[in-house]
This record gives sequence, C-alpha cells and structure tokens, in this order.
Amino acid sequence: MQTILVLNSKGGCGKTTLATNLASLFAAGGQKTVLMDYDPQGSCLRWRSLRSEDLPAIQVIDATRPPHGLTRTWQLSVPPQTERLIIDAPAGVSGGTLQEMLRRTDIIVIPVVPSPLDIHATSDFIRHLLLVGKVRKLGIHLGVVANRVRRHTPLYEPLQRFLVTVDIPFLTSLSDSDYYIRAAERGQGIFELSDDEALVEREQWLPLVRWLACPEEPLRQVAGTPQLTVVSGGRT
Repeated sequence: MQTILVLNSKGGCGKTTLATNLASLFAAGGQKTVLMDYDPQGSCLRWRSLRSEDLPAIQVIDATRPPHGLTRTWQLSVPPQTERLIIDAPAGVSGGTLQEMLRRTDIIVIPVVPSPLDIHATSDFIRHLLLVGKVRKLGIHLGVVANRVRRHTPLYEPLQRFLVTVDIPFLTSLSDSDYYIRAAERGQGIFELSDDEALVEREQWLPLVRWLACPEEPLRQVAGTPQLTVVSGGRT
C-alpha cells in the first residue's frame, strides 16, 4: 500500500481538491483506493456522498472524531488489500496529529497557491517538516504542486530556488479551472469527466502522476496520456 499525504499548514490551497482528484484517478485505474479525511469540515465525506454508485468505489474514513466505544487504531484502520491511501490533512495540523499522519506516510504532496505570503509560509513549513518532522529519516518523499494558478500568474521563482536548496521537486502547476468545480459537484475527479472536457487540466497532472509512480527517480517532463494503473508500492 502506498500512502499519500496532501499537506500544508496554510488553508485555502486546495488540499481537498488535490486529494479527491488523486483518489478518483487511482480508482479509475482499477486500484482499491481509500480517502482519509482529517478535515473537521468533512469535505471529502461530502464529496463522496455526491458520488454516483456507477463510478469506481472510493471509501472515505472520517479521521476527525473517534466513534463512541471504538479505539483510535480501529478508527484509522483501512480495508485489506487497499492499494492507495490518500490523506487529506487540515490546515494548521501539528503535534501528535501530524506525527500520526507521518508515521504511515510514503509521499507528501504540498499544494501552494500563487501568493507571496503563502509561498513564504510554505517554505517555512517545509523547513519544519525537514528539521522537526524529520521526514527524510522516515523515508518520506516530498513534492510541491502550484495550485489554483491563474493565467499570467508570476512564476514561483523564490519557492523554486528554495526547493532546489533542499532537493525537493517542484512538480507542476495546476490551473484555477471551473472543471474542478464541475467535477466536485458530481463527486468526481477531472479524469472522470467526458473525454472532451478538461484536456488542458489533465495534461497538467502528467508530471505529478509520473513522479508518484516512482518518486525516487529525478523528475522529468512527460507527454501523452498518464497511465492510470501506475506502479503501486509503499508501506504496508
């Protein structure tokens, strides 16, 4: 099983959008996929409630409130044969809850929006993960995604320069597109829309999809259609 944690200390960077689209991508590829929702707003749970039963199944686990009479370990257990576990972290997560997530994580994807304040805060948060969270000692791979990028948005040069110094890949830029809203209203991801929708948006995901398949390898730009049945792996 591979566990992907979608994480940033800042709110409003599109963590849930990224998490639900990752889950739907893997499920569309035939992989047994689980979403774990740590957000008190329950956004992933709501997204799942809108999802048609005709679409590939995705189980969502509510990680916010332990059910009465159940232990935390039981609450966070995932079904057998799960191939992909996607964790949607809330803004401002820290302390024991963050450590609980990190202990089961293989890959961290950090979305950041094009704002100087968000870029600065994200850089500080990455330093915290490296120094305090010690994610590299845990064998966790990190990658950064520019999210909700509008046309003519200035390049993320300060963040990119910082990421080079700490050897973390800047994976891709995802546009601020109405297709994400359209898909979310149906409990879908953009890869589940009709073939003639969201073509540009899907293309933007290709570097992220390829990196998730093999995060140990240097990032390289790819072209064509992503393989939905990407290589599974990670912690069991």
